[in-house]
Amino acid sequence: MGFRVLLRMEIEPGREADFEKAWLAGTDAVTGHPANLGQSLAREQGPGSTYVIVSDWVDEPRFREFEESPAHLEHRATLHPFRKGGTFHVMEVLHRIEGRAADGAR
Repeated sequence: MGFRVLLRMEIEPGREADFEKAWLAGTDAVTGHPANLGQSLAREQGPGSTYVIVSDWVDEPRFREFEESPAHLEHRATLHPFRKGGTFHVMEVLHRIEGRAADGAR
């Protein structure tokens, strides 16, 4: 089914807009990799500046290959100055069920 990476990043207060711009500017470093199935950026509700980045991959070996690539290392270095803390999780996607809205139905 695939491989998912979830990165939760706590961003330095007041740097949220710059972080989002830097993340958007570097998305091709991730989505441009032939094994990437897509990624998303979300911000947690509530106080603080915590973001969640989710990226989906064909499989773990191809993700690990990407993880060591110059493009990834450069992108990670670009985002690092904004980061106050965070966590990194990897997981195997076992099942994926499309929701009704996924097919364009309203």
